[in-house]
Amino acid sequence: MISLKTYKLMDQEDPLKHFKKNFFNQKDEIYLDGNSLGKMPRNIPEILGKTINNQWGGKLIRSWNESWLELPNRLSEKYAKLLNSSAKEIVFGESTTVRLYQILLALIQSGNYPDNVITDNLNFPTDLYVIEGLKKQFPRLKINYIKYDNEIEADIDLLKENIKKNPGIICLSLVTYKSCYYYPMKVLNQYAIKHKSIIVWDLSHGVGSVPIDFKESETKIAVGCTYKYMNGGPGSPSFLYIENGLHSLLENPIQGWFGHKNPFDFNPQYKAAENLNHFKNGTPPILSMQAVESGIDLTLKAGILNIRNKSIKQSEIIIMAIKDQLSSFGFKLQSPENISRRGSHISISHPNAWQICQALQEGSKTTPKIIPDFRPPNFIRLGINPLYISFEDLWWVINQLHYIIESKSYFKFNPDKPKVT
Repeated sequence: MISLKTYKLMDQEDPLKHFKKNFFNQKDEIYLDGNSLGKMPRNIPEILGKTINNQWGGKLIRSWNESWLELPNRLSEKYAKLLNSSAKEIVFGESTTVRLYQILLALIQSGNYPDNVITDNLNFPTDLYVIEGLKKQFPRLKINYIKYDNEIEADIDLLKENIKKNPGIICLSLVTYKSCYYYPMKVLNQYAIKHKSIIVWDLSHGVGSVPIDFKESETKIAVGCTYKYMNGGPGSPSFLYIENGLHSLLENPIQGWFGHKNPFDFNPQYKAAENLNHFKNGTPPILSMQAVESGIDLTLKAGILNIRNKSIKQSEIIIMAIKDQLSSFGFKLQSPENISRRGSHISISHPNAWQICQALQEGSKTTPKIIPDFRPPNFIRLGINPLYISFEDLWWVINQLHYIIESKSYFKFNPDKPKVT
């Protein structure tokens, strides 16, 4: 077992060690649920206070011209730097679910691809629901649902075989929500193009945790949320990326007034805006957009490669502990071992996973509270956000998992689950 002193030495040498102070951190608490909802940056109360009191409260409608109208474009510029694209290829607003529906419907209506939709059993449930709903709207659609023989890794050969046999629209999560499997993005994009298909990537568990380069990976379309590793706040708006060459080939099926060429002319006839602006819908959610900016600023300042390097080191420590110290207590690794095929959270399973989660969260006078998250049927996800997770934090996590099982302290907790786990 590695000593606490060794973990503290790793923290001293960590180039990202100073970033934790930029977040609200609860005393004696280790937060490992940033893959579900990221921490709040420390300057958010000041930013939202200014927006509410000075802009909304003081300037009222004048704030649209003075600052609000440019906010979505400014966010697009900053995310374009992170994802290596043009700012004109990214639009902000709406939830990830709405954006996914919007772009899938646009692709179907374009007629540019065969009426086949491919997805798999590793995809996030809301993506599957959207696809199922589109099938009801368009009975002609053929849905190819690939079920691999496990929930940890995709069978890339099987996926390629399905693309070759059923070319069309493919919807995948770049980093999967349960096991944290990380798809070979460029390989699959190239294969899809070769077979007259297109992949719509859901980046929700990937953006801010792994390097994503739209140009190098030949990505055509992607959607993603901003409230996980990007720390944009609960329900913060998503983004939609469409490669420049597709802008004129796709029509926005949701013709909102902000997608109009001249929205403030209030013309009763819709005329689509130029470039990707025609994929804007309704009025931007200014309060939540204001909160998004701090998260992207911190990520850009830290550097995604630095974030990824620390994430790999930290996840390898947890995996080593699972193998060497925890497997004999019934814990099993449910994430890929290959670091090139894994994002930034580690999934483990145990028959008493939910009770163990509660025991971790309780803490004590001498041990910190540890906040992981639970996913059915028996998965514990340990989300690593290198901007605020230290190496010492991992020492506590490993030792507490060991203690909780050895002492059987988890038995005192109710196995019944609340709505949000």
